[in-house]
Amino acid sequence: MSKHSKILIVDDELNIRRILQMAFEKVGHQVSVAEDAHNALQLLENNTFDLVITDVTMPGMNGYELQKIIHENQPDVPVVIMTAYGTIPQAVAAIRNGAFEYVTKPFDLDQLKKIAASALDGESAPAKSKKKAGKVDLGGDPFLAVSPAMKQVLETVRQVADSKATIMIGGESGVGKEVVSQAIHTLSSRAKKPFVAVSCAALPDTLLESELFGYEKGAFTGANGSKIGRFEAANEGTLFLDEIGEIPHLVQVKLLRVLQEREIERLGSTKPTKIDVRLITATHRDLRAAVEQGTFRLDLLYRLQVVEILIPPLRERIEDIVPLAELFMTKYAAENSRDRLEIGPQATASLHAYSWPGNVRELENTIERAMVLAPSSATELEVKLLPERIQKAA
Repeated sequence: MSKHSKILIVDDELNIRRILQMAFEKVGHQVSVAEDAHNALQLLENNTFDLVITDVTMPGMNGYELQKIIHENQPDVPVVIMTAYGTIPQAVAAIRNGAFEYVTKPFDLDQLKKIAASALDGESAPAKSKKKAGKVDLGGDPFLAVSPAMKQVLETVRQVADSKATIMIGGESGVGKEVVSQAIHTLSSRAKKPFVAVSCAALPDTLLESELFGYEKGAFTGANGSKIGRFEAANEGTLFLDEIGEIPHLVQVKLLRVLQEREIERLGSTKPTKIDVRLITATHRDLRAAVEQGTFRLDLLYRLQVVEILIPPLRERIEDIVPLAELFMTKYAAENSRDRLEIGPQATASLHAYSWPGNVRELENTIERAMVLAPSSATELEVKLLPERIQKAA
């Protein structure tokens, strides 16, 4: 945590104000206090603060209303919400409205200090300027947001990136759920730490548990040595679990414990290992229906779905089709050592008319195919280079 930061504590309880003021001043910060939101806004008008920590239930304006005003007027100032009435819907609302983190009373002072440290140190100036762009550079496939729907998704990503909230990303197969998860990681204070992706559907049930949690030597036949799991590999970074709806019941129980205790146990071990991992999950399934069918735990769903981001299918955001196609054109032109093709009006009409059941993944495959089939002398993406099903859509 940076020394000499300026922190504003807002709480109508005198004892809470005193405890927090002493705790943060003891580690070298300048602390101001306010007994309600009105006094807090007056202090914010006349002073510059690096962090605001506010209670929710206060006379007059509550903490959520205060946080929204701060976010609108001073969006770079992180706000930590404290409340004795912690519910998942309130947590989601606070984070979506720009809160950095949400803690419930009675709070653990050491935990609050760690959250404050993350808020104060978690974002450098370059990261802030990067967040203003409509395209997030991930070092691979970029998160491109041209359509209003994807701009809203990107705004939500920006709001939640530096919180510790567990995020679930929903949407049809191929819409770009992993790209969105990478954007959350890239825009967070964990960006320099590992990003580990696991497809739960790609691993057999017998392997998934050991892949996630690791194992000790002799834990099962063939375990000739110990191995760390994906949770440990992602420590201090982000773990992305794709197709979370496919995990078996036993793994669901263990995952729930990880989220509650922030620790894992390798197979064959009785010694827990503390971890610090930001968990992001994704699914194309309706997990509430799975809960009703008895194949998915409701308590785990609540833990995973603190913030839910739904990515619309490509057919509902046609403004993104050509910009994405141009990005893929540039990518595959470089891979094939040739000039990129321009996307003319006829090709654009066909791309817009097609329904894209495979979403962005299908679009990328279509553009790669066109680049491979195009004659070396071609300068434009002609309709005949597109699959017949797309030609017929226009």
